[in-house]
Amino acid sequence: MNWEDVYAQWCAIQPLSERDRDRLSRKFTVEFNYNSNHIEGNTLTYGQTELLLLFGKVVGEAEMKDFEEMKASNVGLKMMQEQCSSKDTPLTQTFIRQLHQILLREDYTVYRTLPDGTTTSYVIHAGKYKTSPNSVITRYGDRFEYASPEETPALMTDLVDWYNKAEESGEYSPIELAALFHYRYIRIHPFEDGNGRIARLIVNFILARHDYPMVVVRSRKKKDYLEALHQADLVVGPVPSDGSHASLRDARHFVNWFRKMVTEEVQNNIGFVQTHDPNVWWYDGQRIVFRSQNSGRILNMLMTEPGITIAALAKAIGINTSAIQKHLKSMTDKGYIARRKKDGQWDVFIIPSA
Repeated sequence: MNWEDVYAQWCAIQPLSERDRDRLSRKFTVEFNYNSNHIEGNTLTYGQTELLLLFGKVVGEAEMKDFEEMKASNVGLKMMQEQCSSKDTPLTQTFIRQLHQILLREDYTVYRTLPDGTTTSYVIHAGKYKTSPNSVITRYGDRFEYASPEETPALMTDLVDWYNKAEESGEYSPIELAALFHYRYIRIHPFEDGNGRIARLIVNFILARHDYPMVVVRSRKKKDYLEALHQADLVVGPVPSDGSHASLRDARHFVNWFRKMVTEEVQNNIGFVQTHDPNVWWYDGQRIVFRSQNSGRILNMLMTEPGITIAALAKAIGINTSAIQKHLKSMTDKGYIARRKKDGQWDVFIIPSA
């Protein structure tokens, strides 16, 4: 199904009920923050992210910096959502740098060991453009250079000025505008760290300003995401300033991927709102249908009685304890549920249909 048809379906179910808006908001909060940070190496699980952001609980094993990073990400998301509601206010570099300051929180030093055994270090600056060159080694083994520190301020000025003029002119659709901004921004890579997270916040800023649903770039699709950027790079070429001024045609591989991703995400939201099937559940943007109805029955019991014992579950469901344990292990391994070590109660992260 193409974007136009999916968007028409989305518009047809507006306005959403307060309950559906709340369910979508809670779902998006967890899924956006989890995936955007997981793409960059954050180790929190989906369940840990939900407990942290929706309930303020720090559980399980992970480095404290990953918990702090996730909380900061959510603050940045809320700031972006507040800012995009002011549709008459243009995008500014100050806003982008403020978002970066929130995400990184403070300056920190990175230490690296070179091939000859010597150690080098550099400072990551929160809320400030880079002072050292940055590049990436692609999955094909090539080194890809981004804009130099010296040219970054001018290129960012060009980018933000272009965006504000393009938005006002209506030359591009919101999806084209968001995709092209993302591509051009990534070719500049204006900060020493956090560029991908900022890009994914800004594309949602752009979509939301035009009353489009916000979307999640899924970490499980990271390979496709990076490949779409790479294919665009092959057309545009390696010169950073060319990338930061790329045309819609030149960046078409990424723009087409982005349109398909947005289409899939909005289809997912429509299904989430409209599905009323007790055997259909939702987890990290995926529609889950269990082969056994007992799985859904177990989940419902865990949601209503988090402290229920395996013996009580077996009696209520009408199957033996071995079968219950098999169901619980399968759902735990997939991240749908988790049992707290402290009190033995169950947390359920998979979401039932409306």
